[in-house]
Amino acid sequence: MVPPILSLVLPSETGRVLSIQSHTVQGYVGNKSAVFPLQLLGYDVDPINSVQFSNHTGYPTFKGQVLNGQQLWELMEGLEENDLLYYTHLLTGYIGSVSFLSTVLEVVNKLRSVNPKLKYVCDPVMGDEGKLYVPSELVSVYREKVVPVASMLTPNQFEAELLTNLRIESENDGREACNILHAAGPPMVVLTSININGNLLLIGSHQKEKGLSPEQFKIVIPKIPAYFTGTGDLTTALLLGWSNKYPDNLARQLSLLYHPCRPFYRGQLTTTKVPAIIPSQAV
Repeated sequence: MVPPILSLVLPSETGRVLSIQSHTVQGYVGNKSAVFPLQLLGYDVDPINSVQFSNHTGYPTFKGQVLNGQQLWELMEGLEENDLLYYTHLLTGYIGSVSFLSTVLEVVNKLRSVNPKLKYVCDPVMGDEGKLYVPSELVSVYREKVVPVASMLTPNQFEAELLTNLRIESENDGREACNILHAAGPPMVVLTSININGNLLLIGSHQKEKGLSPEQFKIVIPKIPAYFTGTGDLTTALLLGWSNKYPDNLARQLSLLYHPCRPFYRGQLTTTKVPAIIPSQAV
């Protein structure tokens, strides 16, 4: 299908992103963290807010609305009726129900029927530090249905453990978790934060072809004794943002992601090739 005129006039190095994430009136999480940085990088971004809350749920109370799967599909039908379904990227973050996540899978299929080259960047937001903050039923949907269709997956330590049934207690465990996820589907996996010995460790893994050894690397991030919200949403958005410029160099994408933080950031970037996991070994 020929894309609409709107997408044809965009700069060739960027594209159109459909971003399905949370929204808060106050604070910067979900789409509030993702949309503006992507626009600064030249993307045309269309946000769909999976929830609209007064503030993030870490506060004592919050008020707002939750979009359901039928309402999401109605928005997609409206876009389709006006020939506005040509996207180069789909980005998803916080999703609070099985019905909504199941509809997201329908959205993936619909968008790929229009543009078979669509890249799906998925942040499987389920919980952190051993605690789920979505219904437990979502875990199996992510593991069995979402992971296989994702182009890039960006779980934190706890989410990667849920998706792989592997306890991550070391760097090698993190690399093995990436291998398991590659065997399930996505060629690019970024474990955004593993807490080891007081430091945060990021592990990136890129399997350029099935059956080949993935290129893997780590970034050691000094841990700041403070709590921040929206950092994972921003990380995933920026990874998507740099992916068009360096599509075959995940390490470069991540180095650019952290570059604006220097000289405050003093991370160490190392690249290593490891044997590819045999698909039959995946859990």
